[in-house]
Amino acid sequence: MKVIKFGGSSLASATQLEKVLQIVKEDVSRKFVVVSAPGKRSSDDIKVTDLLIAYYNAYLNNENTTEIISKIVGRYEGILDALGINKTVLADIQQAIEHLATLSKEDNPHLFDAFLASGEDNNAKLVASFFQQRGLNACYKNPLDLGIIVSDEPGNARILPSSSSKINQFKETEEILVIPGFFGFTEAGDICTFSRGGSDITGSIVAAGVQADIYENFTDVNGIFVAHPGIVHEPKTIKELTYREMRELAYAGFAVLHDEALMPAYRANIPVVIKNTNNPDHPGTLITTSRTVQHDPVVGIASDQGFASIYISKYLMNRELGFGRRLLQILEELGLSYEHMPSGIDDISIILRERQLTIEIEEELMKRLENELEPDELRITHGLSMLMVVGEGMRQRIGVMADSTAALAFNKINLEMINQGSSEVSIMFGIREDQEKKAIEALYRTFFEK
Repeated sequence: MKVIKFGGSSLASATQLEKVLQIVKEDVSRKFVVVSAPGKRSSDDIKVTDLLIAYYNAYLNNENTTEIISKIVGRYEGILDALGINKTVLADIQQAIEHLATLSKEDNPHLFDAFLASGEDNNAKLVASFFQQRGLNACYKNPLDLGIIVSDEPGNARILPSSSSKINQFKETEEILVIPGFFGFTEAGDICTFSRGGSDITGSIVAAGVQADIYENFTDVNGIFVAHPGIVHEPKTIKELTYREMRELAYAGFAVLHDEALMPAYRANIPVVIKNTNNPDHPGTLITTSRTVQHDPVVGIASDQGFASIYISKYLMNRELGFGRRLLQILEELGLSYEHMPSGIDDISIILRERQLTIEIEEELMKRLENELEPDELRITHGLSMLMVVGEGMRQRIGVMADSTAALAFNKINLEMINQGSSEVSIMFGIREDQEKKAIEALYRTFFEK
């Protein structure tokens, strides 16, 4: 039994929906279909989710919403017209979209979530109707009816443990259930959306709940590349990787699948495969707890920008009782979370996301570090990228660190920071943002172009 999820680009037009239909028809084990809202049809198009945000803002500001409602309904109607099927479902979609403008604005923390969730919810109704009219035994299944009950945290909902048994009741369904992604319902009956990668999270939750054999996540690429295709020309595709490797790569900037989306499937030990709606015969990338395909020591290279490093040096720091605790307490009291903390005997670096640092917070932070820790040297460096070399095979291979640093040195890339965890799944390098592209290319040549 398979749970299958389609992203916005796979559902953006009638042409794409025909591909989706064929994918579902060709495998009778695909019983649970999770859908996103219609995405962009071209690079200059607007996603339905963005239209819904504009609708929300207009409603909140007491502006006329007639035109934006027409645009949103028009996206669904255009797909139905192009498919050449009965448009009975359109009345239900239009009514649901118009109903949003009747919801209470006052003391309603779930209002924005209700608007956003409408994109996926109405698309699930459309897809279910399309499947039915093309001969499939399919039906729309609301997340509340399915049992996706979540914490009351608008925009950051988490699945409640009690949901698993509810979802599991549908394990033996004979119908194909078309489920909107991205949101669930609180115990009080309010809509709450998940965080980034929301529809991926729904697919993972459903897969865990029904104890699926596999969770297929369809997108618009053939799988996960060993490096960003915007930097490396036609990079290789990863055949298979572990959840730990995927977590490291996703953290460092791989956008194919958000790392939090894997958690329910990971805990239920369900393999995930990333496949291409436009090329469904390609095997894609399989993500498992332990892989059978033996890659080279490095499975992928990733990078992410927007970091700052605070360097603190103090002679005999290692003998000063409570130094680390006081440092972390300052960060906590200023509401700052850190990403990494590489250290030496007499120095320590704090790596954190720059977006947390307003001018005022940075000034207060540096002032408190200076006054309360009395360091010999204190400085902050902005504009850093974190570059990650990932692969569980590094444990069995001597010299990956040496090969990496040699490649970076040969290309005159200065290292601001090096960090390797005890698990030896990844090596992290801190470099200047303007050297990121050159560094990725150098490491790709070293590990994937023998």
